[in-house]
Amino acid sequence: MSLSNEVVLRPRFRMELDRSNEEALQAFVHARKSTEEIVVTRVDDHVFLKIPKEKQHYWSPQLDLEIVSFEEGKAFLRGVFGPKPAVWTMFMFMHFAVVCLFLGFGIWAYTRATLDEPFMVQVLLMCLMVFGWFGLYFAGRMGKAKGRDEMHLLYGFMKKVLELD
Repeated sequence: MSLSNEVVLRPRFRMELDRSNEEALQAFVHARKSTEEIVVTRVDDHVFLKIPKEKQHYWSPQLDLEIVSFEEGKAFLRGVFGPKPAVWTMFMFMHFAVVCLFLGFGIWAYTRATLDEPFMVQVLLMCLMVFGWFGLYFAGRMGKAKGRDEMHLLYGFMKKVLELD
């Protein structure tokens, strides 16, 4: 799996399996009993692979797999690497807050400009929001880089369980 240097914070992949989805899902259920290095959780057609709590750090990724059948004896696997849901929600909230503040400062600057009042403070605050957005972006990239080895561990475990090597 190549993790390129694209502007992707949540890498995705997909592949076709030469087995039914139920066989693939059962392989993860059996692997859950035989390993302690990865936490395996199955919910319907979804499998969640995580690092055990005691080995996790703030930026530890998880691998979400969806395995669906599209014809007899074949399945389609979709995978998404991402941070823990709480971390992802926090980042999305912070992005939303930065955008709302940017728009608010823009409206404030426009209002002051139309009233022929000075508006440089509002423009500076808008620039500060742009820097805040870049800060959030680079924090996300740093987290992705810090979790890269764990991403490879989760992907390798998935390949081993599905016998894709």
